This record gives sequence, structure tokens and C-alpha cells, in this order.
Amino acid sequence: MSEDLKSLSDLDVSPSDDTTAVEIAAPRVAIRDDLGRSYATGKRKDAVARVWIKPGSGKIVVNDKEMNNYFARPVLQMILRQPFQVAGVEDQFDVSATVKGGGLSGQAGAVKHGISKALQLYEPSLRAALKSAGFLTRDSRVVERKKFGKRKARRSFQFSKR
Repeated sequence: MSEDLKSLSDLDVSPSDDTTAVEIAAPRVAIRDDLGRSYATGKRKDAVARVWIKPGSGKIVVNDKEMNNYFARPVLQMILRQPFQVAGVEDQFDVSATVKGGGLSGQAGAVKHGISKALQLYEPSLRAALKSAGFLTRDSRVVERKKFGKRKARRSFQFSKR
């Protein structure tokens, strides 16, 4: 048994020059367009957001409206600011987003997801903070479908003894 292990340790497992079986992971590079923006798509429930970020004063525009006008509830505005707070880059980027589908809560989550992805594409060093906060992962929770023979997804019809 020990002879088998010794023979394994004698094997030469150094990669040769012509093999490209496993490449070392290259460092992430910033992805920006000609205008200096980064683009990402965010999703939540039925909402899909297309998000562009660029250096600026912290202005957030959603569907050609200011964030305060589009998302009137303070909780939704807080959701949009979370990626910047976690990354420590508040008021350093302007955001332009178009969002379709779903309700306001789903749309806010989609824009947050898009901002997070665009931030890590613009500045790859921010990826660790955004990833540890869970902002780069799509929230896969969706509405459960209605089942046959049920009143709603799980609610049964009222039982009648007589």
C-alpha cells in the first residue's frame, strides 16, 4: 500500500506548455462603454431593470423620473441606496435605469440588483463587499402558482359538513 503512494508521489504532474487544461483565473477588469458607463440587468419577481452607472453626484433616474418621484416610499428609496452604502461609494455615481414589469417593490429590487452588478463591473474591487452582502445574487422568490382544486395557491375551499 505504501509503495503505491510512493509511486504516485514520483509522478510528474507539472503542466506542459502545450496543455491548457486549467488556466489560472485572470484578475477581473473593469467593463465600460465609450461614454464611461457600465451596464447591467437586474431582476426581481416579474420586474426587469436595465441599469447604467457613471461617475457623478449621486443622481438616480428611473424611467425618466427622479428616484423620489418614482419610488415615493422611503423604504424603496433606502433599497436603492443600499449597494452604494455597502460599497462605500455614496454620491459618487449617477444611475440611469429603465424598469418594466411587476410592482414597485419588485422594481426596486430589480434596480438594486442592476446597480450592484453594474458597480462591480465598473470597479471590480467592490465585488467582495457586494457579494458578501448578497446583492449580486438574484432573489429567486416568485409568487407561487394556483393549484387545481384549491381556492388560491394553498388555501382550500371552506369545508361544509351539511
